[in-house]
Amino acid sequence: MNRDRYDLPLTTTSDRAAAHYRDGMDCMLSAWHGAEDAFDRAIREDPGFALAHIARARLHQLNMQGNEARRMAAHARQLAAGADARERHHIDVMAAVIEGKPKLAVSGAEAHLGEYPRDALVLSMLLGAFGLYAFSGRADHDAAKLAVCERVARHYGEDWWFLSYLGWSHTEAGNLSTGRTLSERAMGLRAANANAAHGLSHAMFEQGDMAAGRQFLSAWLPAHDRKSFLHGHLWWHISLTALDEGDLEGALAIYEQQIKPADRPYPPLNIFTDGASLLWRLSLAGKSGLEPHWRDVAAYGEKYFPQAGAHFADVHHALAAAAIGGEALDTRLAQLEARAADGKLPPGRAAIDMCRGMRAFTDGDHDGAIRLLEPAMAELVRIGGSHAQRELWEDTLIAAYLRGGHREKAAGLISTRLERRPSVRDAAWSRETQRAVKNDSPQ
Repeated sequence: MNRDRYDLPLTTTSDRAAAHYRDGMDCMLSAWHGAEDAFDRAIREDPGFALAHIARARLHQLNMQGNEARRMAAHARQLAAGADARERHHIDVMAAVIEGKPKLAVSGAEAHLGEYPRDALVLSMLLGAFGLYAFSGRADHDAAKLAVCERVARHYGEDWWFLSYLGWSHTEAGNLSTGRTLSERAMGLRAANANAAHGLSHAMFEQGDMAAGRQFLSAWLPAHDRKSFLHGHLWWHISLTALDEGDLEGALAIYEQQIKPADRPYPPLNIFTDGASLLWRLSLAGKSGLEPHWRDVAAYGEKYFPQAGAHFADVHHALAAAAIGGEALDTRLAQLEARAADGKLPPGRAAIDMCRGMRAFTDGDHDGAIRLLEPAMAELVRIGGSHAQRELWEDTLIAAYLRGGHREKAAGLISTRLERRPSVRDAAWSRETQRAVKNDSPQ
């Protein structure tokens, strides 16, 4: 009987189809280009191979090809009648994600992993910055990711993919030394593994080891296939190190060469959120002349995320809409209000307040921005993404404090951040703020 890379049986009599499926799994789990072609080859070898169809459907979904994703998922469900129980459950979980039923997908995945802990593609859907847990609206999603990894760890041992996500989960849960060690171990087992490179770059960022992060990615990226979906995002990580050093031109060059919407082969959610967040950070740092870039990003967001629904995209939509002005943000806010009223906004009203706070900030209403953003900080984790991605809203609150004359509040928040990790930018902010507070004090 044919088996997958985790020794689970596959319902196909074609050795070639099974081999192509394993290749596709390796590409998916390492975030490496080639998964689409591998699953297509598996389907050509065995048109009735249900798992290959659902895996290909998942890739269509990630690329915002919704109609094709749903069509292939429905076909996979039909083909599943000839598959075994594990494969049928696997297809049900992945199809639930594609069909926009995240709660059903989470409960189904958790139950499935209790019986089939080595079904890595199902496990992978719970994990990561854009996984089911991260986008669930739960405040404890970082802990949830680590908990599920620890529950199944004994079934994976020294597996390169599992160690990648175990390390990432430790890092996001605050166990930085453990996270970095595990990520480095995963890289040692398989260097052609963008998920491990991504996790390691996060560990270095959270430890404040910016120079090491930039050196690592700069040396590793040339061997990475630039068509792989994390390629632009890993360059985004390098841009964060440039921003920390105050190299605004370097960060903007990375945006222009690696991130901006320009027929790039990355998932639209990555392109849109990386682009909007980097432009916002550049604006906070004082970079001018970004209006053409903002218009490009806003147009891209309207194309791929024209209605509220993907809340991580929605909070980034607010950045672009606030930057260029007009009625787009009012429209999106009305849609978010409606979703919140219907109980369909996982992060709750904090996401709406974050959007309103960003508009107040760009309007120069710094006290208004503070009133909205301050209480939202306690709920910020609920929007999902990573610590590095969410830090943007904290950066904006600090800038609002400084521009609104609330220097002691700014000093307190900056000090808390510096206790968490070193940062050249935050240290400079701290010195500036402390001087201002001293000058404000009665002599």
